[in-house]
Amino acid sequence: MECSKRRLFSKMPVPNRLRDLIRNIRSCKTAADERSIIQKECADIRNGFREEDSQFRCRNVAKVLYIYMLGYPSHFGQLEALKLIVSSKFTDKRIGYLGAMLLLDEHREVHLLMTNSLKNDMENSSQYVQSLALCTLGNVCSTEMARDLAPDVEKLMKNANAYVKKKAILCACRIVRKVPEMMENFIPLTKPLLADKNHGVMLATVSLITEMCRKNPSMCTSFKKLVSTLVRILKNLIMAGYSPEHDVNGISDPFLQVHIIQLMKILGQNDGDSSEAMNDILAQVATNTETSKNVGNAILYETVLTIMDIKSESGLRVLAVNILGRFLLNTDKNIRYVALNSLLKTVHTDMNAVQRHRTTVLDCLKDPDPSILRRAMELCFALINSTNIRGTVRELISFLSRCPVEFKSDCSSGIFLAAEKFSPNTRWHIDTMLKVLTTAGNYVRDDAVPNLIHLLSATDKMHSYASQKLYMALIEGSDFSQQPLIQVASWCLGEYGDELISGPPDGELITVKEDEVLVLLDRILKSSVTNSVTKAYAINAVMKLSVRFPSQRVKAQNVIRLHSVSHNMEIQQRAVEYTALFIKHDVLRSGVLENMPQFEKPSREENGENSEDDDAKPPESEVVIPNSVGQTGSPTQPQSNVDVLMDLVDLGSYATSTYHENNRPITVPGDLDNLLDLGVLSNSDSGSQFPPAPQNINGVPSQHTDSQAGSLQDPAEFSAFDKSGLKISFFFERDPSSNILNILLSARNTTDTSFTDFVFQAAVPKSFELQMLPPSGSVLAANSSNSVNQKIKITNPNHVQPRIRMRITYNCREENIVEMGEFNRFPLYTWQ
Repeated sequence: MECSKRRLFSKMPVPNRLRDLIRNIRSCKTAADERSIIQKECADIRNGFREEDSQFRCRNVAKVLYIYMLGYPSHFGQLEALKLIVSSKFTDKRIGYLGAMLLLDEHREVHLLMTNSLKNDMENSSQYVQSLALCTLGNVCSTEMARDLAPDVEKLMKNANAYVKKKAILCACRIVRKVPEMMENFIPLTKPLLADKNHGVMLATVSLITEMCRKNPSMCTSFKKLVSTLVRILKNLIMAGYSPEHDVNGISDPFLQVHIIQLMKILGQNDGDSSEAMNDILAQVATNTETSKNVGNAILYETVLTIMDIKSESGLRVLAVNILGRFLLNTDKNIRYVALNSLLKTVHTDMNAVQRHRTTVLDCLKDPDPSILRRAMELCFALINSTNIRGTVRELISFLSRCPVEFKSDCSSGIFLAAEKFSPNTRWHIDTMLKVLTTAGNYVRDDAVPNLIHLLSATDKMHSYASQKLYMALIEGSDFSQQPLIQVASWCLGEYGDELISGPPDGELITVKEDEVLVLLDRILKSSVTNSVTKAYAINAVMKLSVRFPSQRVKAQNVIRLHSVSHNMEIQQRAVEYTALFIKHDVLRSGVLENMPQFEKPSREENGENSEDDDAKPPESEVVIPNSVGQTGSPTQPQSNVDVLMDLVDLGSYATSTYHENNRPITVPGDLDNLLDLGVLSNSDSGSQFPPAPQNINGVPSQHTDSQAGSLQDPAEFSAFDKSGLKISFFFERDPSSNILNILLSARNTTDTSFTDFVFQAAVPKSFELQMLPPSGSVLAANSSNSVNQKIKITNPNHVQPRIRMRITYNCREENIVEMGEFNRFPLYTWQ
């Protein structure tokens, strides 16, 4: 009455009903109209709250909840919902508790204000008020509320009313989840509650036991004695007749069945006795459950998961896999997806059982759903073995040609790995990788190119065949859009172009002329669709073919010269350096560009059969850098056994245009055959002179001879090379606490003609590590008027006597001079 008088005095309008607000919002044609109505209504609701309008508070809070459901701010209704909770009217209390569940959570301190109201309502005589309090507690219970209200919940779990009892049990689940140490209070109640005849109480109790086992796995031991009870309940559900109260599509209480089977899975893990007690009932569920309805499929799916997780019998596991196989034939996409997902988890433990459904799995590759395609593709790769490799890869390549682009990369990589592991022979392996390259195009991953190059290099008998197949692939794909294919083909044509011309041993495929190969590579270089990496492969191939095809030398040189003005710096640098190799170092060209050594072949275990032409595959860890002409990233090459000097593999070289600005050394690995191609001859041919006794230091800058504290520095000058007026001397300095020997090189010109473009190169045995810092210059003035100094560091971890092979180049009167030599007269203190 007093509120009505205040409303009459203030002349406040009666607030709209909830149904009117819903009707107005639904009639809006634009989002702006909806926002306008919401803002106006929120303003009216706030005015009502400010006026303490208790008559229409319930109506206003209901509208706030609807506004909250639409996604608009509604925090201003939190306290009003708490005010409704304390109301004596059930309608107000119901809206208040609903508002508390929606607008509050455990992270807002304001929710603690309703703890006393919850406690009072749980003691209310009305079961409906008690259920409202229990529902709210189960939704917004925090750690503090759980500790305060746990005794009240425990008391209600003993209530005779099943309606209140099941809600109290669900509240106990929330309390266990928030305060795990309080589960000890509820454990004694689980056994009598599980024997309750009310299905709702049993379902809530099974959920409580499951939550306890998940939060504290040690509790599984105390609950294993309930396995027989769970088996009995599940058997009664299966054998029970029609019950309208619990029947769902002809199945008696599928919700309770699913929860019991899930609890069985937890209790049966790593327990043979419990698993044995479950085997019969699980087999009964798997054979008697109807699969025509979705509820039956849900029970079967949980049954399969339980069988796979516990220590079940082998026949039961086969039955579970067969159920998943039937799921693959279902028209429901969700059922097919969960079947593929489950088979993917099972394939490693029950491979033979899953293999029986390989044909059905391959049919799933034709499904339009991308999620099913992803799982089917992964399962197909998991099912590949040496027996079915041919047929499965054929289907996967067909899938690769029609699958969405986001699958092509993973699919191509999977085929590469499967072919490398299970290929019946090398020819099939090469054909498969080429098919993948042509089918996937630019979607293959970066490691596909070096892996295929390794495979081709490691297979001597297939060089001609692979070259012909790659050449034909380039001819057929004349648009040059498939970059990985062109890169592999360019490398193969450059490396084995001579075998391409001679043709395969069996006379298959086509006849190719030398000029046709060069024309094809020239088209690749001139194409606008090829990227810089592909052009680098192609220009390397042209350079190599100048040696493979001697008659095409001039044409190859012209093709390379055209790209010496390329806008791409990488291509331009390669073209300029290769042109210089043609003009200035033509005598070295054939040695530098000879065939790369065969990559190392790791041992490969066959899967029970030996096929013809079955060569070992190269390791995946090696990475191929296509430029074999003096590149620092060349693959590790096998060690030759000609003589002891074949250990020399580290070549350090610095000219004015080759060293890095950060003064880090360049290391060029390779075997001695490559070094011999660069002109490193034996000691007897070098003409180097080794004096019998050292001479004194003369004219060496002091900053290069200053030693660190405690280092051994020899003031003696050791003549390393003296020929044609060029004198090279070594000065040694070594710190006894380390394995590093510092060598100061000093070069002088004693003739009356200046030397230009002076470059000193060195190689050491494989057991050493060589580091050469940039030289002080490249010009040696006449009459020893200056010197070129360079610091060399040799790491000698084994403390053996070092050896250095030297290669010296310089220009004298416009003539390029190349000298070789060896130095091994190291004093004892430098290496012992």
